[in-house]
Amino acid sequence: MDEKIIEILKIVGSVMIFTAALFPIVRWISHHIGAVDYPNERKVHKKPMPLSGGLMMFFGFLFGYMLFAQQSTQMLAVLIASFVVIITGLLDDIKPLKARQKLVGQVIAASIIAFYGHILLNDISAFGFYFDFGWFAYPLTIIFIVALMNCINFIDGLDGLAAGISSIFFATIGVIAFLLHNIGSLEITLTFIMLGACLGFLIFNFNPSKIFMGETGSMFLGFMIAVVCLVGFKAVTLTSLVVPMLILAIPILDTLFAILRRIIHHKPIYEADKQHLHHQLLNKKFSQRTTVLIIYGVSLLFSLASIFYVLKDRKAGTILYIILVLLITWVVLTTDILTDKAKIHIKPLKIVHRKNKEDKAETAKVKASNIKQKKTGLKSKKKV
Repeated sequence: MDEKIIEILKIVGSVMIFTAALFPIVRWISHHIGAVDYPNERKVHKKPMPLSGGLMMFFGFLFGYMLFAQQSTQMLAVLIASFVVIITGLLDDIKPLKARQKLVGQVIAASIIAFYGHILLNDISAFGFYFDFGWFAYPLTIIFIVALMNCINFIDGLDGLAAGISSIFFATIGVIAFLLHNIGSLEITLTFIMLGACLGFLIFNFNPSKIFMGETGSMFLGFMIAVVCLVGFKAVTLTSLVVPMLILAIPILDTLFAILRRIIHHKPIYEADKQHLHHQLLNKKFSQRTTVLIIYGVSLLFSLASIFYVLKDRKAGTILYIILVLLITWVVLTTDILTDKAKIHIKPLKIVHRKNKEDKAETAKVKASNIKQKKTGLKSKKKV
């Protein structure tokens, strides 16, 4: 077997085993600190669940870093910022924070990456054009990191959903790196470490779940995905930068739909609801497990399309993208992911019904008037 494949399996396997072994410890910690998710009308689960599963992935990441990653200023920035993310997530899991408070923690973590690690979204060239964002690269990087953290947070609504999509992302980036013979760089080492951490956690998080990742896990996953994107694709072509975004099409689109939906209904962007993509599939009578597997399948298709593009097979990639666009269009048109179609159709029906009533009333008045005139005419004839 190729030495590179052995090295990859060693990283993924050891981190996965270590992460999985942390389950009983983290479950005890969750109950001890009160990080427990109780069911309510908005949530799908029916019994209290430990909510700090993100600690499993974080400690798995630390374990992999100590064994396989090289020390550098960039890596130190990632470690410091990840501590900020974990602390913010834990505080929210114990006692929910306000959206602004969470945003402060996210911005601080993203700022550490931008200003201390100098990991920036800049120097992008595409289609013969060159973009140097200059000083604007700093706020752009912060927005990029915070946006991805919230994308993974929004999609985390069913057992194994966020962890599975993240696993697909890290695995796809790893496959692309392997095919391009780019094994050994910082972003690839981080990719395989995080793949192992996600898989180790997913053993206990897939339906029926024994532990949830909580805000600790969803924000940490979004943060690490953003870091991998920036470190690996920050100074290459726009097409390469778009590759990881296409792999994450499901959480990104779901977040955009959520924002548009709340704007349409005049609600705060951070107000939770039950209209996300996974809720729409559940409304179509799919089980939790089937819903998650369907979303996995669509994510894998986006991953395959991205791999085809990297391999310069644009025709196959284009066909896949067209199929996926049609699929997403069908979902938007046939579900309430943007608007409540039931309510939209009620109003016209009421208007029609009201008009019918008015027409009937007018007809009755005319008939009464005619009868009255006839009676008056008959009386006049009798008098004559």
